[in-house]
Amino acid sequence: MLMLSFFRALGFVAARLPWMLNLATRVAARLLNMPEPMLHHAGAFVFAQVQAVETSVGERLRRCLGRGVRRR
Repeated sequence: MLMLSFFRALGFVAARLPWMLNLATRVAARLLNMPEPMLHHAGAFVFAQVQAVETSVGERLRRCLGRGVRRR
């Protein structure tokens, strides 16, 4: 009985998830005073920049840590 109510609640949330994401996007766009498509593109741009920085930092750490280990 408990699992049945859990799955019903999960289905309720899953059915409304796209609506909630759309609402959150609209609210964020209105708060930032920018159109929704621009908000999407800005989010993609920020994601790409953060990923590039994380990759470069990871490569530098790998090189620095690789130099510190002496091989026999």
